[in-house]
Amino acid sequence: MSESSDIERVGGFHAVMSAIETDRRILRVLLASGRQDGRAEALVEAAQARGVRVEHIDPDRLDGLLPDVRHQGCVAEIEPLREYRESELPELLAAAQRPWVLALDQVQDPHNLGACLRSAAAAGVTAVIAPRKRAAGLTPSVRKVAAGAAERVPFVPVTNLVRALERLKADGFWVAGLEGESTESIYEAKLPDRLVWVAGGEANGLRELTARHCDLRLTIPMAGNMESLNVSVATGIALFETCRQRVAGSIKAD
Repeated sequence: MSESSDIERVGGFHAVMSAIETDRRILRVLLASGRQDGRAEALVEAAQARGVRVEHIDPDRLDGLLPDVRHQGCVAEIEPLREYRESELPELLAAAQRPWVLALDQVQDPHNLGACLRSAAAAGVTAVIAPRKRAAGLTPSVRKVAAGAAERVPFVPVTNLVRALERLKADGFWVAGLEGESTESIYEAKLPDRLVWVAGGEANGLRELTARHCDLRLTIPMAGNMESLNVSVATGIALFETCRQRVAGSIKAD
């Protein structure tokens, strides 16, 4: 097996099928020997339709290739996913009809980042930004949890999140931070069309410096004594409340 740095490996049926469907340059698909169920057959059929070589290898060898990922007996070797540069963000947003952004403030758990990317892709977010340091990046574990979303929504690491937010504000975006201590509900706020949602990290939520640069600081109302939601859950709620308001606004405009 090649260990070249020019090869990236993703595991799990969703992630591998997504790589096939999004026309990424797949070098080969590796399946655990003896895997002959319906999902494996569908994957082989899709790979062969693209002219991608499929090899059956010992499951222990797959474990060695992705030791920290639950690969489900399925791994694809592909050309590395291109990382977007911060300088490309304005062009990405300019190309979208109704651009909006998700910003993650030091989200460090790969599973949370993967789940946030999945929600962002499902909601139609234009781009996801996050600090380059002290935050999770696009690892194989993240792509596994994202179930193909990493290929569908641009992920843009930025050098300084606050400066990135200020540049977006200068371009006409409003910045809304999810903050449990706020008294204004996301369901009562009229969300701007050009919007950046900011969600904080697992330990302390939004950093105070980041919060000070938000135009809106909104909370998700909760019953009982719950203090907060998991960042990926809170992000999903905020993104789809935005979608709901956008659809409602479009209906009223018609």
